[in-house]
Amino acid sequence: MPSIELLGAYLVAIFLLTISPGVDTLLTIRNTARSGVRSGVVTSVGICSGLFIHAGLSAVGISLILVQTAWAFSVLKWAGACYLVWLGLNSLRQACVRPAVGVASQPPQPQHSRFARDFREGVLSNVLNPKTALFYMALLPQFIDPQGSVLLQSMLLAAIHFVMGLVWLSGVAVVVARSRGLASPGWLKRMMHGLTGGVFIGVGAKVALSQA
Repeated sequence: MPSIELLGAYLVAIFLLTISPGVDTLLTIRNTARSGVRSGVVTSVGICSGLFIHAGLSAVGISLILVQTAWAFSVLKWAGACYLVWLGLNSLRQACVRPAVGVASQPPQPQHSRFARDFREGVLSNVLNPKTALFYMALLPQFIDPQGSVLLQSMLLAAIHFVMGLVWLSGVAVVVARSRGLASPGWLKRMMHGLTGGVFIGVGAKVALSQA
């Protein structure tokens, strides 16, 4: 198990990482604005669940292999970039849709189907983020006792990150949901979709063109 000193240092590092705005925050905001606070929380659960995948890969050394193997890391980078651009285009499409006056709205998507979509988007957003893989490959070994079980310690640290990230992103979802009620839901949703869509595409392009 990590020492108290190592665990304290990890808490500080992971807290700063958690509160730094990024793709995970944008996705939570977008899905909350689209379908409400429950969708935002489910998205948060999906995002944070992806941390265990990164922790497991880091523990068995696959993350190191991905970083040291140029073509494998390029595949991961381009997959993540394409997914971000796809999310952005989907958001922009929804921003351009105006509800027709006098036309009955389409029946809402079943709740379980909507939540499955939100969870899936959260997991993919995290797993396909090469920066998260790099972070776990570089950071986790610094806080692990080599005399103990590397996999067990990695999962423990990921669980701490899971709880901290879930609390933070769920809080973001609650704030967005309450703010949404202060104005007309229609124009606010379109504005949020347009803003997050443009940012998703920009981040995806940056990831694709980055050399690291």
